Amino acid sequence: MYVTVGTFNLNNLFSRYNFRGEIQAIRASETDVETDVHYEFGDADTYKIRTYMGRLVNEKDEEDTRTIADRIIDIDVDVLAVQEVEDIDTLKQFNRDYLNRMYRYTGLIEGNDPRLIDVGILSKYPIGGMTSWRHAVHPDDAATPVFGRDLHEVEIYSHTRSRKLFTIFNNHLKSHFVDFRENEEEGERDNTARRTRQAEMIAEIVKYRTRPRSAYIILGDMNDPPDSAALSAFVNDPNLKLVDGLANPQETRPPKADTPPPDTTAWTHRYKPTGLPAEYELYDQIWLSPNLAQKQTEAWIDRRTLHGGDGSDHDPAWVELRL
Repeated sequence: MYVTVGTFNLNNLFSRYNFRGEIQAIRASETDVETDVHYEFGDADTYKIRTYMGRLVNEKDEEDTRTIADRIIDIDVDVLAVQEVEDIDTLKQFNRDYLNRMYRYTGLIEGNDPRLIDVGILSKYPIGGMTSWRHAVHPDDAATPVFGRDLHEVEIYSHTRSRKLFTIFNNHLKSHFVDFRENEEEGERDNTARRTRQAEMIAEIVKYRTRPRSAYIILGDMNDPPDSAALSAFVNDPNLKLVDGLANPQETRPPKADTPPPDTTAWTHRYKPTGLPAEYELYDQIWLSPNLAQKQTEAWIDRRTLHGGDGSDHDPAWVELRL
């Protein structure tokens, strides 16, 4: 049988169930993600308003939500690892209302991110065990969880549940974002160090949880290209011997003539620095264990039609496996 497995950063898929109202003051704090607000119709009615750094967390734009849903329906991947989802209810509602219940199985475990974005799974195949590594720490900082958005370990079974097909390790590593109030150079250095520690822990956890002949996939939004020094800890680990599933992907449609260099097909993220040429990087990656790499038949990237992205600033990518 053939099974397709992909990854897609849904770009802030927040719930539509946010109450709208005028709020006089919200305490600005990175950890202030929920605030009790009393509306004029009575102090007896109190609702939780989601905030981040003093601002309301709004639901994803309706048109953008439908756009990413249409893209998911079009690519029709069997198992899709997703990033930047608010919570399990939001993922279930998205699957029900926008994907027409396309996926029978959904999974998400809350992570540590103060911006409320988590990693999750959508699957047509049964899900077995789900493990969160949100409490894992790096030896260099044993007081702080190393993963902001969790490392989500998910077992995928055959339709009859008679055998485990593979295990997915879904990631969303530290971004390059530096707050304007911080020193940009220091902030970027700290972010890179955080991604490096995360990559090192991915390698240790996967080695601990698998065996040389295990079938597993490490995927997600890595926020760095495959050849970056930050990702080397797991990408180049001699014990894991991972294979890049997106080394030679096909594209669902040709890119615009003025977008990437003509010899660049393996990219899922575009960034345009002010006054400089656009940068095209493969941030969204799929790494296969040696066992699964032998069973890969194809790889795809669903190419965007807009420079900024169609509903997301990332393009979905997936591989096909013959199991």
